[in-house]
Amino acid sequence: MPEALAEIGSDGVGVLTLNRPDRLNAVTASAVKELTARVRELGDDPNCRAVVLTGAGRAFCAGLDLRDGLGVVDADPVRGAYTGMRQVVDAVIALREIPQPVIAAVRGAAGGAGFALAAASDFRYCSPDARFGAPFVALGVSAGDLGLSWMLPRLIGSGDAAELLYTAGELDADDAMAHGLVQKIADDPLAAARARAAEIAAQPALAVQLTKKLLDASVRGTGYREHLESELRAQVIGLSSADHLTAVDGFSRR
Repeated sequence: MPEALAEIGSDGVGVLTLNRPDRLNAVTASAVKELTARVRELGDDPNCRAVVLTGAGRAFCAGLDLRDGLGVVDADPVRGAYTGMRQVVDAVIALREIPQPVIAAVRGAAGGAGFALAAASDFRYCSPDARFGAPFVALGVSAGDLGLSWMLPRLIGSGDAAELLYTAGELDADDAMAHGLVQKIADDPLAAARARAAEIAAQPALAVQLTKKLLDASVRGTGYREHLESELRAQVIGLSSADHLTAVDGFSRR
């Protein structure tokens, strides 16, 4: 059974599904490899204009599968740990750098690696029973894992991120909403995310993708002057696009 699925609807929305429901979609080496491959396929497909990331069954992703692990056997445990974690890091980077906007539709548990995948998305919808957990320090490892120590201060503020990560804490849906981690709580977060993604997909793709690049640059901490220069370059590209010329022609005919 495939451990990561990808499909693109006629509306241009790609749905990326973590598919290990019997293990709450906890990640293994094979699941991570499949996820990375599916992300790149969607990113390269011109018919895909927005992406929804979700998990099959009753959970989004419970994190690393502690039973199966990442399947790396190495005489040097440090090298083995690096090799295994490198695969997961590559998956998170692939998701973060996909050109299309990504909405995470979170139901149930989003722990550890699952939390990181949700945080790497552009924004998040969740169910009332969603839980975002960061158990790292309780397991004796750094909470600076898979981008969380970079993303969380930017998403919820440095103090709240520190409190959560230092205490191996967890946010329920209401807490996540109050902190700005999620943008909507819905009984069916997948349906809500799909509907929003369809609205995004209906916009000119180049304009959306250029906007995503600029938003990402601002999150990375680009200086104000440098960011204005990036905006200028993006606007020049957009002003010469067929979508813009068509839109201007439509306005002029009103």
